[in-house]
Amino acid sequence: MTDPVHRPDVTALQALLVPLFPVLMGVRLLAASPDEVRAEMRVRPDLCTAGGILHGGAYMAFADTLGAVGTVMSLAAEQQTTTTDSSTKFIRGARAGSTVSGHCVALHRGRRTHVWQTEVRDAEGKLCAVVTQTQLVIDPRSSSGA
Repeated sequence: MTDPVHRPDVTALQALLVPLFPVLMGVRLLAASPDEVRAEMRVRPDLCTAGGILHGGAYMAFADTLGAVGTVMSLAAEQQTTTTDSSTKFIRGARAGSTVSGHCVALHRGRRTHVWQTEVRDAEGKLCAVVTQTQLVIDPRSSSGA
């Protein structure tokens, strides 16, 4: 794997998210390294199902953000990443008005793919969802665009 030219800190990573969907959802990064990412998100009513619990898509988008951030921590300046697949196991619901936390760890960090697993927990620390995703490392020098 190419050594990263620059590893942004949590403040810089959060700033990168500002114009993007994760900030619209309210994702707040707490810690980030090439091996793990921690974040939290307030469970707002507009992120919930009619029953007042966090929507499954919100769980998935929250976890997807954490895996992407972890991958970004290992990229060289010219590289990018995108999710190629994701699998979510829903365990329990998180209620509107609460806050969920995410702890994402690298299961594999290769030259072309990274695999991440995120545990999403409710305010009491109870497991709500487990998300495993694969991030593709895109090297523009090897992409012909044709």
